[in-house]
Amino acid sequence: MANTRPGVVVTGLTVGALAVVGLLAFQANGAETRAIAAKPSASTSAGTGAGTGTTTAPAAGAAPTPPPLPATSGTGRRVVYSLGSNSVWLVDPRKTPPVQAAFKVTPGTAEPSPGNYSVYSRTASTTGTDGVQIEHVVRFSQQSGTVFGFSAAVNGGTVTPSASPSATADAGRLKTGGIRSSRTDGQTLWDFAPTGTKVVVIP
Repeated sequence: MANTRPGVVVTGLTVGALAVVGLLAFQANGAETRAIAAKPSASTSAGTGAGTGTTTAPAAGAAPTPPPLPATSGTGRRVVYSLGSNSVWLVDPRKTPPVQAAFKVTPGTAEPSPGNYSVYSRTASTTGTDGVQIEHVVRFSQQSGTVFGFSAAVNGGTVTPSASPSATADAGRLKTGGIRSSRTDGQTLWDFAPTGTKVVVIP
């Protein structure tokens, strides 16, 4: 029987053990790689569920955003109304930010002349010239028999105020100066603009 040296046996066992460890490590690494490949990424899974995409589109029918406050809009605490963009800004230089609110409005069939005015009359609730129930009426000017003021329709509509459908032919040609906003914006303007508040109308 041949003699086997202890060093050779130890070396053989060491090589064998290293081979087994290497094989197990390779198998474990392969299993982990397969598990990662099978698992969907966060961006992929976010796009598979209803309403769970990574990009949120603007809500349909969202209110348009008014432009920034024009530089030539007067000074002091004021309501600024732009004829060109049909926008209103509520400005208080003592507050941060100075523009407390900004929103779009729908004018009537007549426009006030650009200039400085002040709120002279307010009515919590009444009926508009188009027969629609309105609220938060803030009047600031009368020109050629037409009263100009801000208001909101109780039914939530913001269509251009017109003469009442039941009006006579002559009255049907009456110009209307109602400037309609949403009910939320109408409440905000009502709270901001008591009698005497400056109103600046710009082109």
